[in-house]
Amino acid sequence: MSTKYKFSGNDYPYFITSTTVEWVDVFTRNLYNDILVDSFRYCQIHQGLRIHAWIIMTNHFHIICSFKQCNSPGLIIKNIKSFTSRMIIARITNNPHESRKTWLLDIFQKHGNRYKSNYKYKFWQRDNHPIILDTPIKLQQRMDYLHNNPVRAGFVLSPEDWAYGSGIDYYSQNRKGLLELEYL
Repeated sequence: MSTKYKFSGNDYPYFITSTTVEWVDVFTRNLYNDILVDSFRYCQIHQGLRIHAWIIMTNHFHIICSFKQCNSPGLIIKNIKSFTSRMIIARITNNPHESRKTWLLDIFQKHGNRYKSNYKYKFWQRDNHPIILDTPIKLQQRMDYLHNNPVRAGFVLSPEDWAYGSGIDYYSQNRKGLLELEYL
């Protein structure tokens, strides 16, 4: 499937967005957020992912990142999405306290049945929408957009109050977020 959004090398950082199928609000529970954070961290340590800014919203994530030379951006993001989809679906399936279990699994299974490449479920939408940030203006616009996402949604009053993002690293003094950042 052709898309205007493509990875075109490792020279500049990217703004990447990934969204759950049907924009399902999965990331309202910390246990699912933690799986995604752990996957980001693993890819930082083992696959050359360099995170500059990030946010997990209720049904999608944004990340401003770059990749160490000789590492495929598309493959790293694919690995994140593949791992997190399997782990989150397993956690939903085995969580006796998940009140939305049947509803969530039905949606993921419906989308999984549409694609032969899926085993049973489809969690993430197909595209990543990588946007190359090749100017300081583009970088600052995306950085502001990303960090103010939970503010615009009405979840918090300021970016540093959102636990699952890098706003705490950028907007607060002496407080550190959940992931190591490489500042640009």
